Amino acid sequence: MKRLFALLATVLALSGCGYNDFQRLDEQSKAAWSEVLNQYQRRADLVPNIVATVKGEAAFEQDTLTRVVEARAKATSIQVTPETLNNPEAFNKFQQAQGELSGALSRLMVVAERYPQLQANQAFRDLRVTLEGTENRITVARNRYIQTVQEYNVLARSFPTNLTAKVFSYDPKPSFAVQNEAQISTPPTVDFSRPAASRP
Repeated sequence: MKRLFALLATVLALSGCGYNDFQRLDEQSKAAWSEVLNQYQRRADLVPNIVATVKGEAAFEQDTLTRVVEARAKATSIQVTPETLNNPEAFNKFQQAQGELSGALSRLMVVAERYPQLQANQAFRDLRVTLEGTENRITVARNRYIQTVQEYNVLARSFPTNLTAKVFSYDPKPSFAVQNEAQISTPPTVDFSRPAASRP
């Protein structure tokens, strides 16, 4: 009878300590992270097709293409494992490489605007639409991951579940951060002091 009572007390204690919530949220964050990786891979798979199409434009800036190819190589060379989610340094390194690829692709698309023949190329237009769709999917997948990690981290830091987190080593997980936070938090300078050019 005492053993049954002790077992019942243990089960009740564990059910209120958040252990099962940690298991559920840990699995959800891993699934959300897998979707982020899936979308990043989709983008990486598009890059060779985009580069090959752009290379068809003989006068296109070679250094812009080189930056895209190098950024893709760097982003795909980083080995990502489930442990990456629990290692802020590895997570930031991966995030930075993906950010460099995003920036290189953005520059490529801006430069491509200057090439009417390239803009008229149906294959390039299709690839551009696919890339834009993929970037949207990446944003959605990252948002889902951020929400799941937020819920997990709140559980890991709240009392009494923070005690369970300490006992079972459920450390808070890193979330996505804006790489150029200082730059984007600075308001743009707008100067209305110069008079507009007079029209004839």
